[in-house]
Amino acid sequence: MDLAVSELIRVDLHVHSSASFDCAVSPEHVVSRCRRLGLSPVFLTDHNSIEGAMQLQSTERVIAGEEVMTTGGELIGLFLREQVPAGLGAREAAIRIKDQGGLVYLEHPYDPFRRHLSEDSIEAIADLIDIVEVFNGRSEEKVNRRAEDLCAALGAAPGAGSDAHSTQELGGVYIEMEDFDGAEDFLVKLAAGRIVKRRAKWLLMAEAKLRPKIRRP
Repeated sequence: MDLAVSELIRVDLHVHSSASFDCAVSPEHVVSRCRRLGLSPVFLTDHNSIEGAMQLQSTERVIAGEEVMTTGGELIGLFLREQVPAGLGAREAAIRIKDQGGLVYLEHPYDPFRRHLSEDSIEAIADLIDIVEVFNGRSEEKVNRRAEDLCAALGAAPGAGSDAHSTQELGGVYIEMEDFDGAEDFLVKLAAGRIVKRRAKWLLMAEAKLRPKIRRP
């Protein structure tokens, strides 16, 4: 007897919209673009806001996330029902995420150009971290490799995201995994997922400009 094979979904766990201060793309446009790329559900993780995600949840399959600025740096909450206020201590923010049934997602923990959690703050919430972003589409390879080591040390599930602030970045990084029902089921199935990663076009162009020109005779 043939066993039924579950259809895999594609998810990008780190996406921004105009509900963030540094993105001009409307939540509706983000979701529309994700749909065309085969990314669903859409994880919106705006800075200090879940407004964009909440507006769309009545008509679209959108997971409300928030990239929260704490006193120790940024962390992400996924599967939120209420906004977590900015300016809390890292542990208080993580507890508020957990209290509403959400998951604590540690993003780009070693990227020197991003507002990541300090090492002291990571230690303070180590027992509450569910997911570590082991591949961020805007981070350098060596930074992502360090995140992989941290993920293993914490015993967390590996996550990945484009950290998209434009439609061009969407689809650059995603996870193929079984579909899920709720936060806990998502966490279990995420551990068995496969990360698909492509260097974002805008980043490849920027890196090309920084390479030394080859002088030809």
